[in-house]
Amino acid sequence: MRKLTYFIACSIDGFIGDPGGDATYMYSFAEGEFFEFLTTEYPETVFTQGRRALGIDDRPNRRFDTIIQGRASYDLSLKDGVTSPYAHLRQYVASRTLRESPDPHVEIVADDLVGTVRRLKAEEGELGIYLCGGSVLAGELLDEIDELVIKTYPVVQGSGMPMFGSGFAVTDFQLDDVRAFKNGTLVRTYSRKR
Repeated sequence: MRKLTYFIACSIDGFIGDPGGDATYMYSFAEGEFFEFLTTEYPETVFTQGRRALGIDDRPNRRFDTIIQGRASYDLSLKDGVTSPYAHLRQYVASRTLRESPDPHVEIVADDLVGTVRRLKAEEGELGIYLCGGSVLAGELLDEIDELVIKTYPVVQGSGMPMFGSGFAVTDFQLDDVRAFKNGTLVRTYSRKR
């Protein structure tokens, strides 16, 4: 069975963006050895235009062949006129309000999100599914998440958009790996305790 991995950046205090969801300040940490790690170990998480600009568009997908993102995340691309931000992946956008996809390579999931994720996880294949965000989507899919890859940046926000927009529930994960970078970033990988 394929894994659903929530690959997310956050502050030390667990916020993935400001109260409105803006996390552009976090891009400043993508430099040096940490940037090399991202583009080597997780090249498919870089959006297609960025891959082309960086000259890494020919790098094969290492971990994921499918992406699920929320409407707010997708809207960031649409605002820039990009309708297929991850053209190197199968793209799904969870949205109850966007009924028709602006791109034939992006499928809108308006109903039965959990069922869609379960079908994708049941497919044959070595590569997994990248959960790109955001907070509400991660909260809705918490029971389906098999792995967390959390890029924690050395900042405290105080408030903002939480990593999981859901009600209180204790969900156990086990720590598999921690990697520290010179810029203060930590990348922690957890797997769900079964």
